[in-house]
Amino acid sequence: MPHRHASAAPDSDPAPELIADATPERVSVLLPLPLLGPYDYLAPEDMPLEEGAIVQVPLGKRELHGVVWDRPETEGESVPLAKMKPVIDRFPVPPLNAELRRFVEWVSTYTLAPLGSVLRMAVSVPQALEPPRPIALVSRSDGPLAEDLRLTPARHRVLAELEDGPARPAAEVARAAGVSGSVVKGLLENGALKSESVIPVASFPMPQVDSPGPTLSEAQAEAAGTLRDAVRDKAFLVTLLDGVTGSGKTEVYLEAVAETLRLGRQAVVLLPEIALSAQWLARFERRFGVRPAVWHSDMTQVQRRRTWRAIAEGRAPVVVGARSALFLPYRNLGLIVVDEEHDPAFKQEDGVIYQARDMAVVRASIAGIPIALVSATPSLETVMNVRSGRYRELSLPERHGAAQLPQVDIVDLREDKPAPLERPGEKPEASDQVREDLPSENAPRSAMPGWLSGTLRAAVEKNLGAGEQTLLFLNRRGYAPLTLCRACGHRLQCPNCTAWLVEHRLAGRLQCHHCGYWVRLPEACPDCGAEGKLAACGPGVERLAEEVSLLFPDARMAVMASDTLGGPQAVAELVEAVQAREIDILIGTQIAAKGHHFPYLTLVGVIDADLGLFGGDLRAAERTYQLLHQVAGRAGRESAPGRVLLQTLEPGHPVIQALVSGDRDRFMEAEIAQRKLAQMPPFGRLAALILSGPDYRQLDGLAAHLARKAPRGAGIQVLGPAPAPLAILRGQHRRRFLLKTAREIAPQPLVKEWLSGVKLPNAVRLQIDIDPYSFL
Repeated sequence: MPHRHASAAPDSDPAPELIADATPERVSVLLPLPLLGPYDYLAPEDMPLEEGAIVQVPLGKRELHGVVWDRPETEGESVPLAKMKPVIDRFPVPPLNAELRRFVEWVSTYTLAPLGSVLRMAVSVPQALEPPRPIALVSRSDGPLAEDLRLTPARHRVLAELEDGPARPAAEVARAAGVSGSVVKGLLENGALKSESVIPVASFPMPQVDSPGPTLSEAQAEAAGTLRDAVRDKAFLVTLLDGVTGSGKTEVYLEAVAETLRLGRQAVVLLPEIALSAQWLARFERRFGVRPAVWHSDMTQVQRRRTWRAIAEGRAPVVVGARSALFLPYRNLGLIVVDEEHDPAFKQEDGVIYQARDMAVVRASIAGIPIALVSATPSLETVMNVRSGRYRELSLPERHGAAQLPQVDIVDLREDKPAPLERPGEKPEASDQVREDLPSENAPRSAMPGWLSGTLRAAVEKNLGAGEQTLLFLNRRGYAPLTLCRACGHRLQCPNCTAWLVEHRLAGRLQCHHCGYWVRLPEACPDCGAEGKLAACGPGVERLAEEVSLLFPDARMAVMASDTLGGPQAVAELVEAVQAREIDILIGTQIAAKGHHFPYLTLVGVIDADLGLFGGDLRAAERTYQLLHQVAGRAGRESAPGRVLLQTLEPGHPVIQALVSGDRDRFMEAEIAQRKLAQMPPFGRLAALILSGPDYRQLDGLAAHLARKAPRGAGIQVLGPAPAPLAILRGQHRRRFLLKTAREIAPQPLVKEWLSGVKLPNAVRLQIDIDPYSFL
């Protein structure tokens, strides 16, 4: 990456005491702010500052942390010393190594994000830069107890607790002895105990790498041996571990993790959803006897501070986390694993916009280490990299042990239509509604819509009779995706976004899933004032749960969705309940489809297999196939055979046919042919520009100006400007451009040239998305 010329920090006063020195050392410091490059500062004589050191510097009236950045070999014009301020202090943490600094620069160059914004992801926990606060530990005093010491039963328990043991925090000793803190305090005052102050060291226990793992099949053992060899070679190599659901991919790559630890290096495993971490952690603990460090957005500030510092000091041997874990300051990284590499959750859509899977490959390349991409349904990009020879492939084509892949059948909803339900002894609510076609006023007033076909109902009933578990999958949160008035046709829409309000009946409100806006369920139409005419259209998981409770009142049921579970711990408890056979029917969104092992689950019913198949997303078919393949893979993971029923109105669609036949490669060939014909990724390149602002007239004028400056030439096409599908988001109007180039033409230089000289009004925001995944 070309070095951006450093400059003096703004609003800096001269530092005359340092200017007097004939040869003061100047350092470039990059701040974790949306800045294009570092600022110049003066290094105090008594403060050695190597590249990567984390320091505290002045910026205007503030004091901020930053990183001493590499200076160019030829600096060009230097900032006058009179305009520079000295570095205030250096934080007592290891410097960011050259590998991480090169990675930050690479991500900035590729995504066109400011260099300082990318750095902010690497030093995301400022509290971790300060030394830990000392803690007081108590232990038995040397020598005999004082003769006048009155030993009560409580004091006896405290002394017994500390007999021949190490010093421990007073609060911990009090809890263990079952006494109040005042008892420990009294023994300290009487000299029976002594106190010492120590600096706690953040560390995680070393996994037991030589403990015997599960017995691997011949194919698993061969794949594990190949990954171990890659770790020992200590060279960059990308390996796709391609295995069907239930084939034991996790146990295979954990062998590579063990080999990394034997060599004294760190390993990081990226998961697409923090909800997956609970079951993964339990499996890791069974294999290695301890739990690894965890990194995700639900951590407390104390946990983040402790974990960041342990990673930076090399005291966290294994880290499992979401995409942001890729930017942590590993001291000696030896292996990267990206599990479920195809998952769209690896794409960050705000702030610095990046694809974590692709950036993980880059980080492995810079570090010169192996990386494993793991999936049962690899992304098209990864498949093409295997075919071109850039990536190596290891295949696990069969499930482990006695488990077999489930049978997948189609339920044609054109013929097997769900029957309406009866609410015994209850008058239906005005919101009872069958899909988009509203019932007439003459429809039976006791009827409510059904969403389970006769075939699926019978299969669930049979499963219940056999004492086996069922998963009903619908990738839609809430009760209904749309509410409208039967009197005037008014649809309840978010006032801040171009989106319908989703009914969440359990919470008693309508909510926007884009900006978070919500209102209580109204009794009358807000447009025409008619009462009792609001109708819920279409199903969500809450509505499906309502149907299941009416059809199978004795079944034990649970809903698994991101808004019904309060974080990884709640997910772990529900997964444990399913595994303990405390749940008969699990109703879930995509959070239930990924990675979970339910030994007694033998039936999966997909309520709407067509959901997500259509629209303007070039990856719609690929994503739907991947998601439905994953959810189908929850069935029959042990000895009992599994069955999957796909309810669909498009039984002939290639995605549905591929799922039924199990012919993934045939589906991928068809996708590849379509993408190649359209010159879409991975056969072409895309970059999206999204303008947003409060005044659509100002936005349209700016968009027109950019359209006139748009790049042109062979292999270059610019689409837009056009209102985004979500034309208003969080109160901001949005206009989109899509730059499409041939594979051999990088879009970044074109975008930089396109935007050069363009001054955005203060109220307008420009977002650049290289390799867009979302087209909203």
